[in-house]
Amino acid sequence: MRKSNHPFYPNSADTTDLRRAFGRFATGVTVVTVQTPHGPMGMTANSFSSVSLDPALVLWSPGIASKRHDAFADATQFAVHILGTDQQALADHFASNGDGFDQFEWGTGTNGAPTLAGCLATFHCDTFAVHPAGDHSIILGQVTEASFDPDKDAPALLFEQSRYGRFSPTRV
Repeated sequence: MRKSNHPFYPNSADTTDLRRAFGRFATGVTVVTVQTPHGPMGMTANSFSSVSLDPALVLWSPGIASKRHDAFADATQFAVHILGTDQQALADHFASNGDGFDQFEWGTGTNGAPTLAGCLATFHCDTFAVHPAGDHSIILGQVTEASFDPDKDAPALLFEQSRYGRFSPTRV
């Protein structure tokens, strides 16, 4: 006999089941960076998505409860870095720390945002819009410059069910 799905009704008092259901959707892992008056700041995010080709737009969604939220919501420029499976240490670091760039190779992008070396792709963005969205903000960025390494064939770092992994292609 097939086991049925676990139905539930989301509520703000207990978000455990909703988190578990959302966690079933595998996402890529990014680090978003911004320059602040106190220096460079980074945040690991799996809420990244492309939005539009014309104009070139992307989005990501930082949590309002994060101490780093306002620095990103108020920024006029930022950079999004797509991480490879060889960059889990980078993801772990910026998931809990906003600073500590000296531990990684980085420079400054053309828009002034901190730019991490060795990523699968990087998008330098001007903030296009910031929208409130429950306990998060949706930050839309207009891509002003993008780059990727055509010679780096590393798989992307993925996140699913609170753990990291990689894509493994199958034949359908």
